[in-house]
Amino acid sequence: MDEQVEQFLVVLREEKHFSQNTIAAYRNDLGQATAHLRDAQGLADWRLVTQDHLVTYLLHLKERGYQSSTVARKTAALKSFCHFLVERGRLGSDPSTQLSSPKVDKYVPRAITPDEVARLLAQPGRGGRATPETLRDKAMLETLYSTGVRVSELVALNVECVELSHERVRCTGKGGRERVIPLKPPAVRALRDYLQRARQQIPGSDADRALFLNHRGRRLTRQGFWLILKGYAETAGIHDITPHTLRHSFAAHELHNGTELRSVQQILGHVSISTTQVYQQLAEDRPRGRTPALARAEP
Repeated sequence: MDEQVEQFLVVLREEKHFSQNTIAAYRNDLGQATAHLRDAQGLADWRLVTQDHLVTYLLHLKERGYQSSTVARKTAALKSFCHFLVERGRLGSDPSTQLSSPKVDKYVPRAITPDEVARLLAQPGRGGRATPETLRDKAMLETLYSTGVRVSELVALNVECVELSHERVRCTGKGGRERVIPLKPPAVRALRDYLQRARQQIPGSDADRALFLNHRGRRLTRQGFWLILKGYAETAGIHDITPHTLRHSFAAHELHNGTELRSVQQILGHVSISTTQVYQQLAEDRPRGRTPALARAEP
């Protein structure tokens, strides 16, 4: 059973070009399902799996207190996998066809206020001499809020992706789709300071194409960025913040300030405009005012 899951994951990676994070999520969800079908229900072959077996597994998740959104995701993973098995001739019929996902409340992302953004962006180097690390951190935070890129996209940037003369950055997102995103002046200044004054001082930086480096001169990871962000957020008195919060805040503030919904969709890299529309509620829920990036556009 595990072998067929691995074959499915190879297809997601090599044919569907799914991101590593998405593949990891599928691996976790299908691994958990496989373990339950094998260990709790005594099945050793996917050809023996019926709808009742899958329903029993999903009821097990609900009994263990999994949130509806999590059960819905795991249901979707099972349905995709079973469809793959039928498509490749491994199953004669699809046992997941009649599975229904639990109702999930509409998700509204959380954004922080422009004042909170300004406090956060002011933290790197505050009250002390600028170091290579604080210049890097300033550039990362400004770039994230200026562009709304995903954190995985931010840490994947290479030096050549930044075109300061054109005030833009080239970003590769989900499905290998590349988009060119304009940079606001504060991000341009922070990136220029980092590239000219800091990056070459980090050990090992000459041998690495990565834009943002850790203290060992290697590409900064998502986890590394999260620890950096968490530290600055605590100092700024901002609670309940995640690496995705600045992306949410960028989208909400852009829409609030009059940017076209379609334009925000393209910048964020959303395939469907309905995904971008969830930010309109955030944009409408706060008083109108200029975002920190616009307010600081001029030195």
